[in-house]
Amino acid sequence: MRRLITVSTAACAAFLIASSLGVFAQPPAGGPGGRGRGPMIGGPGSPATDGSRSVPNGGIKASGWSGKVDAGEEKAGMSINDAKFEESGGAIHVTTGPAGSYWKTDDKATGDFTVKASFTEPKYMNRNTHPHPYGVFIGGNDMGTENQTELYCAAYGNGTFIVRGFGPAPFQMNGRRGEANDAIHKAAGPGEPVSQDVALSVKGDKVECSINGTVVASYDKSAVVGEGKLKSTDGAYGLRFAHNTEVEVKDFSKN
Repeated sequence: MRRLITVSTAACAAFLIASSLGVFAQPPAGGPGGRGRGPMIGGPGSPATDGSRSVPNGGIKASGWSGKVDAGEEKAGMSINDAKFEESGGAIHVTTGPAGSYWKTDDKATGDFTVKASFTEPKYMNRNTHPHPYGVFIGGNDMGTENQTELYCAAYGNGTFIVRGFGPAPFQMNGRRGEANDAIHKAAGPGEPVSQDVALSVKGDKVECSINGTVVASYDKSAVVGEGKLKSTDGAYGLRFAHNTEVEVKDFSKN
């Protein structure tokens, strides 16, 4: 009996050690790296529970642009070179990789303005097993540093949107899961195309997000500027992408 108890105790200990080391962990659906291509190296430390997959031959390949991945992605060992950002045929083509933001290096938006762009996800959920968002940001300050701040509005291909930011810690303006709105286009299904026009505007003391021509969120400027949020609505502006997305962007502008 003593021998049986000793063996059983040793077996339990071995199981616990193996579990802590991830010996029994199963890869995400779709084989190694989950759905899509590239090794999954952005797991632990990344805010993405499904992990971020590095994009081969990545980096910023468009002149005049800069970018930075989220702090959680950096902790997981990822960089802007694990995503691909390039221009061709009058469009910007982005494949992530880690979640991150891209901005025109020397441009700023001040006072009253609107930043907008048209996004097309050629194959909805092509690199992921659930919807991931993309959109525009404003109020960028201390860009490229650990103190980077920004506010972004982003749409999902399932009819929902989020308004979030970094101050420099992440903050949310419309809840953890965002909101649904009839103005936001829905993909017919995985692998099908879906497009969204996304805009962020500063008008007097208001900040508004519009998607497909409809104002889906409006905030007092004081609600997005202050401790733990933006330093100002003035600053850099650009494009925002969640991890593991593939998107084409046209008509990016500030006016």
